[in-house]
Amino acid sequence: MLTASQLTSLQAILPADRIHLDAETCERYGQDWTRYTTPRAAAIVFPMGIEEVQAVVRWANAQGVGIVPSGGRTGLSGGAVAAQGEVVVSLERMNRIDGFDPLARTVRCQAGVITAALQQFAADHGLYYPVDFASSGSSQIGGNIATNAGGIRVVRYGMTREWVAGLTAVSGSGEVLECNLGLAKNNAGYDFRHLFIGSEGTLGLVVEATMRLTDLPPATTVLLLALPRLADIMAVFHAFRSALTLQAFEFFSDLALTHVLAAQQATAPLAERQPFYVLLELETAVQSQEEAVLQVFSACLEQGWVCDGVIAQSQQQAKSLWRLREGISAAITPYTPYKNDISVVLSRLPQFVARLQGVLARDYPDFEVLWYGHIGDGNLHINVLKPASWALEDFRHACEQVNGQVFALVAEFAGSMSAEHGVGLLKRDYLGVTRSAEEIALMRGVKAVFDPNCIMNPGKLLA
Repeated sequence: MLTASQLTSLQAILPADRIHLDAETCERYGQDWTRYTTPRAAAIVFPMGIEEVQAVVRWANAQGVGIVPSGGRTGLSGGAVAAQGEVVVSLERMNRIDGFDPLARTVRCQAGVITAALQQFAADHGLYYPVDFASSGSSQIGGNIATNAGGIRVVRYGMTREWVAGLTAVSGSGEVLECNLGLAKNNAGYDFRHLFIGSEGTLGLVVEATMRLTDLPPATTVLLLALPRLADIMAVFHAFRSALTLQAFEFFSDLALTHVLAAQQATAPLAERQPFYVLLELETAVQSQEEAVLQVFSACLEQGWVCDGVIAQSQQQAKSLWRLREGISAAITPYTPYKNDISVVLSRLPQFVARLQGVLARDYPDFEVLWYGHIGDGNLHINVLKPASWALEDFRHACEQVNGQVFALVAEFAGSMSAEHGVGLLKRDYLGVTRSAEEIALMRGVKAVFDPNCIMNPGKLLA
């Protein structure tokens, strides 16, 4: 906890009503969607502008207090957990959108802007912000940038990194840095913008960003396909992508569907259940594209890759199909799932999946293992559900025992042990699966430059 002198000096920076010490607020803001670490935040502060953020960072350096940045706290790796008496800096009150440039198609956002608010702003101006995921209604732009958020449309539009034209950050030493200034072309040396994107708050706090917008997407068609074998998913992907433009290509297992249907009190979308499902969204602005959808669907049926499917006939039906995919995370949250978020290159995915199925069947015989993910960009989410009778710590230990086998396979296939969720606290000790010792040493060197006193999100990403 903060000492009396530390609290007094903090109150000289921020008004008392924006410094919260009560247990309920400290618990709520001291954790993200993971539940494997008990939050122990010393205080939660709510700055209203860049100068206040800078003052808090300089105070933390002077007092030797760690800082944990807080956005929408929708992360799944423990990156926003304050477990060692840190001060949580919530940016939720810095939520202004301004600086819209219709010629450049950019807009300036404070870090606390909700992702869905930026999407709506773009739509109101006849444009589109394409980064999207199930938590878009509560996640914040600063957190999206800090974790390089991905989501359901990466196959078409890429990660958050592609949409950040510039950003303002307060470094761990308390300096305000303007990175790239929103320019489309700027080859004047190192682009520090890209260091802050995906840094998980370990170098500093992203406080504002200039975000790119794009054209509204053309008309689309949504399909749900049932597959008897996971090994055939990439054949289906190739067939559709060869003929049409994919907006999204998602998959989930029948076990995932079971939990979603129960949570949503919904009925199954197809007459017969199958082990796996693919949800596609395809651009179909013209008649020839609509015809191509049916042709490819028929071809997949003939090949035996697909055994059933449904094509949405309305916007409402399309939304209903999407809810089956986007509702998975919320449906399994009561089971405190242990999550692995992995990826490999697409060409190696069928072989990787076949090997991974064997590992999980052998090493998780007593648990429900639920699959889903953005398989169109090589990303799989593996969720192990905790039985009600198991203590949380025992369950985590059992899952971590299997990590060695899973990550050894990821390393063999030159994949990533964190495709989009970040490293945070939960995956920190596995960073060497994806990054070499030389890379990790350079990461430490970069952190030492930006955060010399190691106050920024201590213990996350780098041990």
